[in-house]
Amino acid sequence: LDEIDSGLDIDALKSAAEGIRVTHEETGMGVLLITHYQRILEYLTPHFIHIMVDGKIVKSGDRELARILERDGYEKFTGAGAHITV
Repeated sequence: LDEIDSGLDIDALKSAAEGIRVTHEETGMGVLLITHYQRILEYLTPHFIHIMVDGKIVKSGDRELARILERDGYEKFTGAGAHITV
């Protein structure tokens, strides 16, 4: 799901997250969610968070990684700053 949360108000965001959660629970289907914001993660429980830069995964982690990215931006994950410890 590519940026499913883009442009959604809070009610629509909750509804979209609920649809994703229910579909996953009922079918066991995996979900790949691409987003630029952690807001939707308040309503979903991801197994992994991956940060991609130029089409490559540069860092993997848990929900805390999304919080760090939201707080600090992409700069620490690009170039010389890409080698961080979370």
